[in-house]
Amino acid sequence: MLLLGIAPGLSAQSAHSGAGPRARLEGKWQAKTDEEIRNIMVRSDSSAQFGDQVARWRVVGDSLWLTLGDGVWQVYGMKLGDEKLTLSGGDLEKPVTLRRVGPATARADSVAIPAPPPPTERAWD
Repeated sequence: MLLLGIAPGLSAQSAHSGAGPRARLEGKWQAKTDEEIRNIMVRSDSSAQFGDQVARWRVVGDSLWLTLGDGVWQVYGMKLGDEKLTLSGGDLEKPVTLRRVGPATARADSVAIPAPPPPTERAWD
């Protein structure tokens, strides 16, 4: 599923231990593969958009949960830095690193965010 074929919470911030400010997930992220470049917009309203697909997201501990409205959460391990996001696990064969390339833009009112499934509905454990 991930947002790219490489797979691209409730909280807009990552799990954090330490004294400084937390890295924020919101923004425009880019992943490069040998074949293409994918852009993913992550917004504070819990929406994420990649192309014409819109997902709802949540951060749960050190995991990123995504749903496309199909009734299940796709769960990925997440490592978030100021300008770098690494996702692993789930349906990914190997970790994928995205780089922050800009701020998030507003979601158009005509773009609906999928309803969140129950927390117990996960694609895999």
